[in-house]
Amino acid sequence: MYSKKLLFEIVRFGYTYLLPPICWCNNICKPCILHYYYETIYNALMRVYGYLRASTKEQDADRAKNELINFANKMGITVSSWFIENETGAKLNRPELFRVLEIAEPEDILLVEQIDRIGRLNAKDWETLKFIISGKRIRIVSIDLPTSHKLLDTSDEFTQRMLSAFNAMMLDMLAAIARKDFTDRRRRQAQGVQKAKLQGKYKGRPENVELHLKIKGLLKDGKSYSYIQSLIGCSRHTISKVNKRMKSDDM
Repeated sequence: MYSKKLLFEIVRFGYTYLLPPICWCNNICKPCILHYYYETIYNALMRVYGYLRASTKEQDADRAKNELINFANKMGITVSSWFIENETGAKLNRPELFRVLEIAEPEDILLVEQIDRIGRLNAKDWETLKFIISGKRIRIVSIDLPTSHKLLDTSDEFTQRMLSAFNAMMLDMLAAIARKDFTDRRRRQAQGVQKAKLQGKYKGRPENVELHLKIKGLLKDGKSYSYIQSLIGCSRHTISKVNKRMKSDDM
């Protein structure tokens, strides 16, 4: 039996686990049974959360979920819970992302399909999000970042710290690329709209008839702008536009 002083202590989910110390082998390709035992227990205590984000409801989140499920099966891990939302990645205000960050314990895994699912944030907002993630010691594993996959199966503190440092650098780079891609697309879109306007071809965004009918019905019931906005998630500008149209139709 090991002395309690020699045992490695892990606190997870309110429970304290005392594990034997790692006995490193000379052959790193064939770790000893004690090392295998430690790694098995360590990974069993780790939880994996899947996060899926789509900018619009028309985008297929199930496709990305299937990709993550296949990846998890390949890596021999189980996803504890799924967090899915339809929000733009350019803004920090994303309820489901912050819910999983609140629930996750240190060393838990946040599994994503691509880094841009976490966000296409500007530099200030990215630093804020990164501070929260690093402060809770949550590990990001992304299918499109192969080096992050090693965070799923390493229990060696030195290797884990080296991988975490390298992946932090890669996360910064990929987050910057995702932001640049977002701003480039917005710029090209604005140029296309301007060109269409000059040619008299611009018709604007197609009207969401179903949404407008819902707003119209709620306005007729005497509901406030704030109530409608919180209920169906539309902008005050849209509500105002529907309201003005209703008044002009009554004239």
